Amino acid sequence: MVYLVAAKLEYLNPACSVKDRIGTAMVKDAEDRGLIKAGVTTLIEPTSGNTGIALAFVAAAKGYRLILTMPASMSSERVRILLKAYGAELVLTDPALGMKGSIARAQELKEKIPNSYILQQFENSANPRVHYLTTGPEIWQQTEGKVDACVFGVGTGGTITGVGTFLREKNPNIKMVAVEPEEAAFLSGLPTGPHKIQGLGAGFRPGVLNTDVYDEIIRVHSDEAILMAKRLAFEEGLLCGISSGANVCAAMALASRPEMKDKLIVTVLPSFGERYLSSTLYADTRDAALAMTIETLEQNVAELRLHENFEIGYGNGLNSGISFNLHTSFYTSIRRS
Repeated sequence: MVYLVAAKLEYLNPACSVKDRIGTAMVKDAEDRGLIKAGVTTLIEPTSGNTGIALAFVAAAKGYRLILTMPASMSSERVRILLKAYGAELVLTDPALGMKGSIARAQELKEKIPNSYILQQFENSANPRVHYLTTGPEIWQQTEGKVDACVFGVGTGGTITGVGTFLREKNPNIKMVAVEPEEAAFLSGLPTGPHKIQGLGAGFRPGVLNTDVYDEIIRVHSDEAILMAKRLAFEEGLLCGISSGANVCAAMALASRPEMKDKLIVTVLPSFGERYLSSTLYADTRDAALAMTIETLEQNVAELRLHENFEIGYGNGLNSGISFNLHTSFYTSIRRS
């Protein structure tokens, strides 16, 4: 069977994630409505990482003070350094409370800080709107209207709601699939718990999420998502985060169905993998790199196994034919099975 999975590389945005779209859109929308003003308003936002980075990028460019609340478990040392480099101020919350704890702390801070404003990515209509106005049309144009299905992880729900609404107006037969962590499958009606897929599985239904826009939910375990993210880097040269791995796992699961033969499935790689080097995604790689020492030539030869046949990758590779076009920000993988 032949199928085609196209991944939109959202880490090519200025601050390296899909959240750059909503960070810019939410600030502009609030400015246009006279709710905030640079140099006067303090922006506050609960975030698991990438929305915070996007807002820090926008706040630095526009001159806003920014305070971010986030679960301690979802804020690696590298992400904290990156946020502080942009000038953002961080407040860490109890990881056992998840995003609910960060949202509650953001509200508490707002009550204490004059001229403060919470952008509320989970409730802000500018979130899905920017995907309706940009991401959706881009996918339609870049696939020349040939997209048959879309697979998107659900964090705030903005991407799948905005893109799905736009694409269904173009073609009501396009299949929309939501992705959530196996361990925190709230949208599937299952118990929620800790998971490792940063940015997905908030543990509640976000206000901006339109559950009518998707046809089904595919659940992906954190360990599967981590392995796939590693494979994407090792086998395809695509360095991305854990949520990207989850999206590709779900897209390939969908693509393997007989009815998807010769269909074009689109997903997104939401963020750049370099910001996860100190996370669980690359914990083993980091430990191995830090354990390296200077060795003799003989030790190099033995370690590099130069006399053995060497195969790159974790398995047989994701594809048998690939194409990548920077102009469209799409990476396509054709698989035959």
